[in-house]
Amino acid sequence: MTIENTSKQTKAPVTIVGAGMGGLVLARVLYLQGIPVTIYEAESSTSARTQGGKLDIHERDGQIALEIAELTKQFKAIIQEGGEASRVVDQNGKVLLDDPDDGTHGRPEVLRGDLRNILLASLPEDIIQWNKKLTNIQTLSDGQHELTFADGSTATTNVLVGVDGAFSKVRPLLSEATPEYVGIASVETYLYDVDTKHAATANIVGDGAMYALAPGKGFQAHREPNNIIHTYVSLKRSKAWFDEIDFENPETAVTQIASEFEGWPKELTTLINDSETAPVLRKVYALPINHRWKHLPGVTLIGDAAHLMPPAGEGANLAMYDGAKLGEAIANNSHNSEEAIVSYETSMFPRSEAAAANADEFLDILLGDRAPFALAETLTEALDGNK
Repeated sequence: MTIENTSKQTKAPVTIVGAGMGGLVLARVLYLQGIPVTIYEAESSTSARTQGGKLDIHERDGQIALEIAELTKQFKAIIQEGGEASRVVDQNGKVLLDDPDDGTHGRPEVLRGDLRNILLASLPEDIIQWNKKLTNIQTLSDGQHELTFADGSTATTNVLVGVDGAFSKVRPLLSEATPEYVGIASVETYLYDVDTKHAATANIVGDGAMYALAPGKGFQAHREPNNIIHTYVSLKRSKAWFDEIDFENPETAVTQIASEFEGWPKELTTLINDSETAPVLRKVYALPINHRWKHLPGVTLIGDAAHLMPPAGEGANLAMYDGAKLGEAIANNSHNSEEAIVSYETSMFPRSEAAAANADEFLDILLGDRAPFALAETLTEALDGNK
């Protein structure tokens, strides 16, 4: 595929570590402005791993980022119709809230893989260097940094952007903070051909998202295209408790996790007991809510590398918004990258702190002492506010 860029500008190059949503949006915005950019990605190719489930893309950040990246039309083409519906039930299967998708929520659902493919297709292939696992960073003079990769190659850059996730290798240049386990983990499962093979479960999940909760535990299930239900089975347990489960033995792991839901109706426990993929453990980590750093010449962070927080629908949206806003800042200060970085960080810090505080609060709403009633009340208030 040939992608044309009519800009004739020559500006300082930018190096991005990580080809996630935030890094790809940043690269796209810079590319549109004629700013040289290279992404180094540890994965071997676009298909090296599955890209997870659905994302709800918010009007206030994710959709703005895609508009800045001039990809709104492509985004609208992959929206899952009906995906914004949500349902909250208790541990007996009683429905507490049933909110259909009427097109007014402002957070359309897309598959993560579909969205990433749009971003990848918007960039020339040579912008992304695959199979480049970062092993070392050395700070040079004048704000430059030298990157060393596992294959022995190196790269030197004036502007380094870490978009390398929760356990970022770029972050230690700026901050001593490390992610901490928040006391909750989820087990990821899938059901296929659900309308035929698991009709009762498909019925209770509905067309969008379904939350079946009790204090400290629950199922978060999403209906996906092609007759699929994708579930996160969440538990408030210590890291040591999960570490004792042998996830190398799927049957044993499923049995132990399922035992925590004894007495729950079969249409819910099917989400774990009948999983058609091996269960995958996802421990939840977070950085401090007020995570910040002193400016260091030539380097910054976006996405989870900057503000890792519990999953509350904000992660990909914030990462893309970070990427778009940093891209704009660099374009607007094309001959002074330090002013661009400072401008970006000044606005990003309070934005991410507010989002992290909300994510922390949402985690308590989801699995705290008042689950599932707190979530039903929160969603009802949000619905009333949209009227």
